[in-house]
Amino acid sequence: MRSYEVTATIRALPERIWSILTDAPGYAGWDSGMTRLDGRIGPGEKLTIFNEANPSRGVALRVVEFESGRRMVWAASTPLGLFKVVRTFTLAPLGAGETRFQMREEYSGPLLALIGKSIPNLDLLFQRFARGLKQKAESR
Repeated sequence: MRSYEVTATIRALPERIWSILTDAPGYAGWDSGMTRLDGRIGPGEKLTIFNEANPSRGVALRVVEFESGRRMVWAASTPLGLFKVVRTFTLAPLGAGETRFQMREEYSGPLLALIGKSIPNLDLLFQRFARGLKQKAESR
């Protein structure tokens, strides 16, 4: 398995952050690594992500878990599950109007050894995502 993860403390309530995370058209305005997010973010919905790591190719996925204000999981898989991508968003209230945000993306499956070589290092994109979300959530 291969994974990327980012965590941030955000001075905003989970509801505020959740409203940003579930506004698909708004992503391009605060996530500097994403050029476009097509679809509606909700239980069972299909999404297509276009990002600067590979701007000409969208990544199709589905919202497979959706616990409003707490946790959301997006997943994609090749036929027969030979390669899987799972991105998990978690919000945990810390008190005093702060929330711990965590995003983790995991890659797995028998084809990971081959496909994994073509996946760029996403650490910087994840850090920029968290920074953009924090700035958006903390602004009024």
